[in-house]
Amino acid sequence: MNKLFPLTIGYSTLANRAKNIKFLNSVSNLVIVQNPDSTLLPTFSTEVKVIELKNRGVAKSRNAAITNTESEYLLFGDDDIEFNESGIVSAVNYLNENPKISILLMQAVDETGALRKSYPNRAHKLKLTNSAKAATYEMMIRVADVKAAGVKFDENFGAGAENYLGDEYIFITDTLRSGLKGSFQPIVIAMHPSESSGSLRNTVNDRVARSKIFSRVFGIWAPFMRLLFIAKPPSKKFGLLNSLLFIFGK
Repeated sequence: MNKLFPLTIGYSTLANRAKNIKFLNSVSNLVIVQNPDSTLLPTFSTEVKVIELKNRGVAKSRNAAITNTESEYLLFGDDDIEFNESGIVSAVNYLNENPKISILLMQAVDETGALRKSYPNRAHKLKLTNSAKAATYEMMIRVADVKAAGVKFDENFGAGAENYLGDEYIFITDTLRSGLKGSFQPIVIAMHPSESSGSLRNTVNDRVARSKIFSRVFGIWAPFMRLLFIAKPPSKKFGLLNSLLFIFGK
């Protein structure tokens, strides 16, 4: 069936949460279910494509979404996301008019309608140094470009992996390093509840997980980049001891 937009929303979910997904009829819907325990899945419309994985890891789900998407564009979703159709119109129009852009970052609101975090005020070109706060559901990709470049999510990172943060940022930086171009546009694409796995906390596990992201992306320059992350904005401080441990990857 032809859809209004040349877009697939690829949802990542667990078997016991798949029923929570809020589908849009105007796009192609793809559900990637992590189901290692072979839990009985809910019944979906025949227009919804379902891929069942017998392992865990959100990065595995994102890669399966890329592999199984046949439309021009892919928007990543989770089971607690409500996508904004007017935002989808703006995003698709932008990519149609800018064929050299392969990855588009946007913004989201919380359940009150407020922006979920501090976003840039203006559109800008994506760089390694300005994409660290991105969430996967704020991201739309040009599928053919990403497949041709061989870019995939690093399955050692993200929810369900030992390094449970950072899969989005690593994917963006790998995409940019492959030679593809990206852009941020202040388009509201989705609503997501205010709490998420990426929320900054002061636990040891969060500090170590975030530290490993910088090691993966920046290598020997990681301590300097961690220092910049701590310094700006001030709200992202862990406290003196945790900050020093974070900077040096401890």
